Amino acid sequence: MSDVCLYAVSMKPISTPRRTASLSSQLVDSLRSHIETGGWPVGTRIPPEQALIEELGVGRSTLREALGALVHLGLLEARIGDGTYVRASSELQSVMVRRASSVQRDSVLELRTVLEEYASGAAARRRSADQLHQLRELLADADAACAGEDMSTASSVDALFHRAVVRASGNDLLVEVYDYLGTALTSALGGLPWDAAGAKEHAGLHRRLVNAIEAQDESGARDAAAAIVQLTRDHEAAAPRMTEGQ
Repeated sequence: MSDVCLYAVSMKPISTPRRTASLSSQLVDSLRSHIETGGWPVGTRIPPEQALIEELGVGRSTLREALGALVHLGLLEARIGDGTYVRASSELQSVMVRRASSVQRDSVLELRTVLEEYASGAAARRRSADQLHQLRELLADADAACAGEDMSTASSVDALFHRAVVRASGNDLLVEVYDYLGTALTSALGGLPWDAAGAKEHAGLHRRLVNAIEAQDESGARDAAAAIVQLTRDHEAAAPRMTEGQ
């Protein structure tokens, strides 16, 4: 008997696919789409169970099965006594958040350097007038946030600024990858308080980056982006000593 025949005989029968999906599977697809399109933004708490039952017209067991599947996929997170929160907008983002939190923070910073350095250079070549205007506005927002004491707000504004730089690169695939990784980077790095000198240097490097993008200085933009991440790296390394000295 030939090898082909032996292989064919040893194969198990393939299961026939179901022609119709269960109601809970349809609900999973519907809720996943709702999350992916921003209907429930990452970090927000979803409506309570009874409200969803009434809105969706499904039974409690069907809803719980669907929500459980989304928790398993990493899109939702159930917090006992507090409700269910959106953890990620896609399975890929969820995987990246978990992966980034399981490696050394320095590795996350290296990855950020690679992405943002290239994106900044591309943004200097391709940015539009509208994108430049948006960067200027976000720069002002970042300056205001850094001057305050709410590090959560400062971290969020900074993330918006860097995402805008990446979008100005004009590389749709890079934008998509960075959007998936953005939450992972923010989750892994978090926000640490800056002293006055560090905050001033941080803001100055962001202005230098925007100025380089405006001047379409690709090399200058890449250098500024790398310097921003290096400053963050130095700040992260000094954090334990800062804590000990307090």
